Amino acid sequence: MRICLFPGTFDPITLGHTDVINRGLDLFDRLVIGIGVNSSKTPMFALEERIAWIKEIYKDDPRVEVSSYSGLTIDFCKQLGARFILRGIRYVSDFEYEKAIADVNRTIAPGIETIFLTTVPQYSSIASTLVRDIHRYGGDVAPFLPEVVMEGIRRIKQ
Repeated sequence: MRICLFPGTFDPITLGHTDVINRGLDLFDRLVIGIGVNSSKTPMFALEERIAWIKEIYKDDPRVEVSSYSGLTIDFCKQLGARFILRGIRYVSDFEYEKAIADVNRTIAPGIETIFLTTVPQYSSIASTLVRDIHRYGGDVAPFLPEVVMEGIRRIKQ
């Protein structure tokens, strides 16, 4: 079975993320969306909310799971039995950063391969950081987010 981990903070999950996930599903038997918990970062959206959004988006696809983890991503892969890590690439700068991480991971765990998927052009400018900034200052984030995330954000505001 080809198990893949798609790691990130998903704060929040964007249409760019879901595009990479949806295209990655053709490559793997099981795709685990791993929400990394970093104690030095304070997310805008609660972990439970992010997990709920992802579960709702992929409720009809049994190949997709969501889980949170802390520590090294490569250790979480080993725990899952994942032989692949999926990463989305928007720009050349993303590739340089992600390649460095992939090289280190390959040294630590040669049996785990990193797969890069480039984003489709309409999603290449979407980043969770930008979405959080737009949201923080009252802008419209609807063009960048799945509808279930927008509904959750509206509930949070009330």
